[in-house]
Amino acid sequence: MTNQDSDGLFESDGEERRELSWTETDWEKYLAEHEEAVRDYLRYYDQLGHAADRIDEVARRMGWEMEAPVEDEPAAELDTPDAMDANFETEWEPYTLHRNPVYIATKALYAGLLANWERIAAHAQRINPAVGLSFQGSLYRGRENALQAVQALDLGDYTLAICFFKRGLRELNDSLARLSHAEFSDATLLGRYREYAQPRLFDLREIWLRVMNECRLAE
Repeated sequence: MTNQDSDGLFESDGEERRELSWTETDWEKYLAEHEEAVRDYLRYYDQLGHAADRIDEVARRMGWEMEAPVEDEPAAELDTPDAMDANFETEWEPYTLHRNPVYIATKALYAGLLANWERIAAHAQRINPAVGLSFQGSLYRGRENALQAVQALDLGDYTLAICFFKRGLRELNDSLARLSHAEFSDATLLGRYREYAQPRLFDLREIWLRVMNECRLAE
């Protein structure tokens, strides 16, 4: 990382200064770690595909459970400037939307849905291209609305987040409806994709509904 304390503008704000000093290489590494987290989520989810509590278990494996407060170390000692500086030097990392658990879960589940659908839609003899495009568009719109909802969450606008999640739910329901009425020349292929997609769509719905409920409680 570079050190760019230009004119001492941020001498009293070490965190902001450190964030601004990140190079493109630093950010590329950070984004690669995010992409790895998305892959980890999808891998854990696929391993737990038939578990009733798969959403919560994947979150546990991702390390998203709330940590218990430290009781053995005196609070006064934790709050000393030296201790805070030491923690900053060894543990500091910027926070962006990419670290939000709902963002990661949404991207991961949609990544699996889209990747499998794109492999099917590439074969025009197995599915009408118009059907393939319309269903894929529904998936993309659902994902887009959900990710905008998470962005609103990060900005602290819970009402806006609820609005975007509701739009995402409408598209998710549309995806389920299109999937139920889609016609394939290969009925076996359609059945396999439905079996793969429906639990993931329902789990996305469950995650979003949980977050919407928390938003309403926080308003």
